[in-house]
Amino acid sequence: MKNSILNIYNLGIKELKTLFRDKVMAVLIVYSFTFAIYIGATSQSTELHNASIAFVDEDRSTLSYRIIEAFYKPRFNTPDTIKLEQIDANMDNGYYTFVIVLPSGFEEDVLSGKDVDIQVNIDATRMTQAGIGAGYIQNIIMQELSTFLNSSSSSKIKVINRYKYNPNLTSSWFGSINEVINNIVMLSILLSAAALIREREYGTIEHLLVMPLSPIEIMLSKIWSVCIIVLVCVAFSLVFVVQMLLHVPLSGSILLFLFATLLVLFATTSMGIFMGTIVKNMPQLGMIFIITILPLIMLSGGISPFESMPKIIQIIMSFMPTSYFVDISQEILFKGAGIKIVWSEMLKIFLIGVVFFILTFIFFRKSLESQM
Repeated sequence: MKNSILNIYNLGIKELKTLFRDKVMAVLIVYSFTFAIYIGATSQSTELHNASIAFVDEDRSTLSYRIIEAFYKPRFNTPDTIKLEQIDANMDNGYYTFVIVLPSGFEEDVLSGKDVDIQVNIDATRMTQAGIGAGYIQNIIMQELSTFLNSSSSSKIKVINRYKYNPNLTSSWFGSINEVINNIVMLSILLSAAALIREREYGTIEHLLVMPLSPIEIMLSKIWSVCIIVLVCVAFSLVFVVQMLLHVPLSGSILLFLFATLLVLFATTSMGIFMGTIVKNMPQLGMIFIITILPLIMLSGGISPFESMPKIIQIIMSFMPTSYFVDISQEILFKGAGIKIVWSEMLKIFLIGVVFFILTFIFFRKSLESQM
């Protein structure tokens, strides 16, 4: 038993040294857990942020003041008040993306039940802000009108919306964690598979076969070395990229998340070794990797809610560890969930990992026996 542990340790150290000498793979790892996460979190913004806006207030009533004050950061900059004849010049110069005109007699017409037109001028050259901002403007104005009319009629009904865990609907919060999850799955499969293929291409697999090593020792050494690399990179990424650079508040325990990551790595590295066993070279691995990683990322609930997928997809993905890992990650990091809440999902990940490990070991051992 002692010799087996020592063999696994020494083989794992050998894997780490080999990886560090592979400059291309080392650069890929660093990039995946630094620049890739920052770019993935910030490149596709789905919320309005600091949009420039101005009002032409021709009514100067209580209602018009309330509507103007309803526009504030972080979605909109503090609104400016301009004159009607200044609209064209300011929008031509790009000073404002939105200019809203509140007509004279606006409050009086609203209280009397008349139809009122509000003119919203939008700079459509700023396509993303224009499309999203138009919807925000309509919702904000309608909410203020509803609140104003209810207070005028002494209504006791008041609807208050509260956004939990992401009050400003900041897409970078979700995007950064989702990118970390994707890179964990992607790199763990790729590194473990590439390590096995590298042995075959360099001819060192034959050296291992003539040594007093068992297949499970060779397999476990590749698993633990990849796990160490990914865990260190994930811890660095969460602290320095997600928290310090992107300013994402993580409510839960990072250590608990790393433990969950270790469980999912046990399954994904087994998948990687399985791929490295059935393919013969790196080009074949690339093709198998693409058709495997895309469904794992797209159908695990990170891009779209798991519940909105077809039932057959939900059944298939329930046998994949990544489906549970996405839920665990969001529950721990955003909701501050503890082990009492996520232990059942962690157990499922572990059991799935055990199944993957056993199946991979059977194929891996047969592959080594056929080369002896």
